[in-house]
Amino acid sequence: MFRAEINTLSEINHIAALFIQAHPADRIFAFYGSMGAGKTTFIKALCEEMKVLDYVTSPTFSLINEYQTENKGKIFHFDFYRIKDLNEAYDFGYEDYFYSNSYCLIEWPELIESLLPPITVKVYITETGKGSRIIESR
Repeated sequence: MFRAEINTLSEINHIAALFIQAHPADRIFAFYGSMGAGKTTFIKALCEEMKVLDYVTSPTFSLINEYQTENKGKIFHFDFYRIKDLNEAYDFGYEDYFYSNSYCLIEWPELIESLLPPITVKVYITETGKGSRIIESR
């Protein structure tokens, strides 16, 4: 669906804009990548391109951050790195977010894989040996 290489940080917003254009109707994105691959950095760029009005940070400890945009409604940013079991996702009502038709940007989706809706776009961020990143969606 989408594939791009980010060679320098100065390219990230341009690639984020192209990514958004490639997924006009998609709302749920699961970001896969190793620690330090750039998941949060790419999500910040996506949020900038979608004109988020709030400060974008990783929700590592809160599990979810909610951002308001100028024209795209709400964006929910999840980080499941610290989740211990699926009950934590059930406890905060993941369905209300995933089925809200709002953007859902999910880091560490491996830990809640069975809860992801079938329409989820899987995004893989891979580090190359030369310091660049490959962004691929399927």
